Amino acid sequence: MVEIRFHGRGGQGAVTSAELTALAAIEEGKYAQAFPSFGPERRGAPVMAFVRVSDAPIRTREKVYEPNIVVVLDPTLLKIVNVEAGLRDGGIVILNTTKSVEEVRKESGIKGRLALVDASKIAMETMRVPITNTTMLGALLKATGLISMDGLRAPIEHRFGPIAEKNIKACARAFEETVVEG
Repeated sequence: MVEIRFHGRGGQGAVTSAELTALAAIEEGKYAQAFPSFGPERRGAPVMAFVRVSDAPIRTREKVYEPNIVVVLDPTLLKIVNVEAGLRDGGIVILNTTKSVEEVRKESGIKGRLALVDASKIAMETMRVPITNTTMLGALLKATGLISMDGLRAPIEHRFGPIAEKNIKACARAFEETVVEG
């Protein structure tokens, strides 16, 4: 089973990212679950969302404490949240940033593998909004191969309707531009 934790701020789409990831996995014949973790926080407050993907039925319903993958939609969270907490050995942190691997390590102390993409820039240029949820899914696809673009297409089309193509373009562009550490 692969476990993913998404970190974002309310309104940025972390919960939507988790849901789309699970739906894409199901579309590809896998078992999956997605769920958020937030209380009465308002827009802009830190939120987490979780995903599990497996080839077998998933019995656990608790939050993800030891993820294989961490996806960070907002780089400012690195200053207030330990996004690497519980990351399994060999795990990967997928980060929306303009910085290099060396700069991220120096400033944040992250020790896990890194996959970096300027998702904010891609979202603004492709969709004209600073919402990085589907953009970061492109980075997730590139860094992990957990789901495919084909599997992700139907959930994005269903969720976003008339603006689905912009989201798919942002996702595909992020896939191309993500730098995955060795």
